[in-house]
Amino acid sequence: MAGARAAAAASGGPSASSGNQPPQEPGLGELLEEFSRTQYRAKDCSGTGGSKVERIEKRCLELFGRDYCYSVIQNVNGDICGHYPQHIVFLEYESSEKEKDTFQSTVQVSKLQDLVNRSKTARCRGRFVCPVILFKGKHICRSATLAGWGELYGRTGYNYIFSGGADDAWADSEDITEEDCALRSDTHLFDKVRGYDIKLLRYLSVKYICDLMVENKKVKFGMNVTSSEKVDKAQRYADFTLLSIPYPGCEFFKEYKDRDYMAEGLIFNWKQDYVDAPLSIPDFLTCSLNIDWSQYQSWDLVQQTQNYLKLLLSIINSDDDSGLLVHCISGWDRTPLFISLLRLSLWADGLIHTSLRPAEILYLTVAYDWFLFGHMLVDRLSKGEEIFFFCFNFLKHIISEEFSALKTQRRKSLPARDAGFTLEDICMLRRKDRGSTTSLGSDFSLVMESSPGAAGSFTYEAVELLPAGAQTQAAWRKSHSSSPQSVLWNRPQLSEDRLPSHQGLGEAKSSSSSSSNHSDFFRMGSSPLEVPKPRLAALSERETRLQEVRSAFLAAYSSTVGLRAAAPSPSGAIGGLLEQFVRGVGLRGTSSSTL
Repeated sequence: MAGARAAAAASGGPSASSGNQPPQEPGLGELLEEFSRTQYRAKDCSGTGGSKVERIEKRCLELFGRDYCYSVIQNVNGDICGHYPQHIVFLEYESSEKEKDTFQSTVQVSKLQDLVNRSKTARCRGRFVCPVILFKGKHICRSATLAGWGELYGRTGYNYIFSGGADDAWADSEDITEEDCALRSDTHLFDKVRGYDIKLLRYLSVKYICDLMVENKKVKFGMNVTSSEKVDKAQRYADFTLLSIPYPGCEFFKEYKDRDYMAEGLIFNWKQDYVDAPLSIPDFLTCSLNIDWSQYQSWDLVQQTQNYLKLLLSIINSDDDSGLLVHCISGWDRTPLFISLLRLSLWADGLIHTSLRPAEILYLTVAYDWFLFGHMLVDRLSKGEEIFFFCFNFLKHIISEEFSALKTQRRKSLPARDAGFTLEDICMLRRKDRGSTTSLGSDFSLVMESSPGAAGSFTYEAVELLPAGAQTQAAWRKSHSSSPQSVLWNRPQLSEDRLPSHQGLGEAKSSSSSSSNHSDFFRMGSSPLEVPKPRLAALSERETRLQEVRSAFLAAYSSTVGLRAAAPSPSGAIGGLLEQFVRGVGLRGTSSSTL
């Protein structure tokens, strides 16, 4: 596989060598207009609007190539996954301009592509584990959750009857044979497809799997349509460190919009019937964060997002050489939210994408993390579920140094001291004086549960691949001279008279409750799209960079998309139910024409 420059040139296709003047590369405004017009589908890129998408993708490859050497996993026409980029970037190592001329790939791309083809059937909608960020030689990956038997068998039958088995996410008949379907051997089939998924995770040196689902399994019409690693009956994922960090789905962000885009005081209703996934984080990952995780059900949307981001940053910034996987259900709402925040936070610290300016990193994360990975902005806007807007407006809440990955690195490099406090230490003491965040209250139960062993033996065909993570780690170091116990927090439900409430600004008309703890944040008369004005006080470099990204986003968003009112659902009664069922079990992707 050729290097970054060859990959970028290849993405341009035949038009790159034509005599005509190449079209002007799209700016952020054009990107947002295309994004708000239709959902990206890889197989539609050759039709009307395909030239715009090709330019967007080519621009992303160019921006990745500024700081990294990479290979490309080909997904032309959505052959692997219909809602993944046509050219999926596999970052190999950081590089300078001189190094790119002598780039030599550290991976066998053909074998990697084969492993991806085999593993995709294990995940909902075929959205396989995909590396998207490279930090300290470790891959940060994204995906959908595990597919359940309903999707596995239902989608296969649907493809066979209606499309001859040629669906974009399930085209590899070698993975699910007629014999598999005829035998109806769930264990054998799951061993096979999830075995390939595990091989891909190990190839990428992923150890930590963060599950954002509020359910153990996604249920539609009384049928389990998806599963997750944490409830795999055969415990195939017992060798990985599993984190269950439930986070509200995109429907909850309708409440965010209805409250005039105020996330402060907006609390998710954890009493809903379908919410059955408790927060579960290994103890060794929580001890250094000074967060009382037992209170997670009382956090508002701001505090919950902040604490989850701190957790993810602490994992990838540890001395561990292992990578990280973040996923929700389909992997195109909550997943890009945290992937985008991780990318922007690390960039603001000058640790990744070091040569990109604020406008360029904003373009990259909007185009690659959101648009090209299939976020359905059109549908979300029509329903008022503005999780996309929340992501970039939320940057104002992570500008402080407590979210900086440099803080830990600076502490590790400081010599030992006998006495004395730094300014940072004093600030930490003052924060603790305001209320301890490390003491454990008496209103929750602490359950120590040993992670299960590798129970439930299973076999699958071996694939001769050396882990890419080990090679990436070695390259990073060159350029930069047993299962743990888990803590399960089960907080008792508050009585109705103890539920937090918010006075003023109207009551939320949903299942969520509000808190008055953050009433100081509300400013009547201010617009969510108001571009922040410069302050006289000196700003840190991190704060300056993130504010510039947020300001650029708000300016572009207000001139293209704007803050829209929710439109009524276009689905009819019977037709809507049938269509919802077909999509719910993963038989059909959402068509942009119905949005």
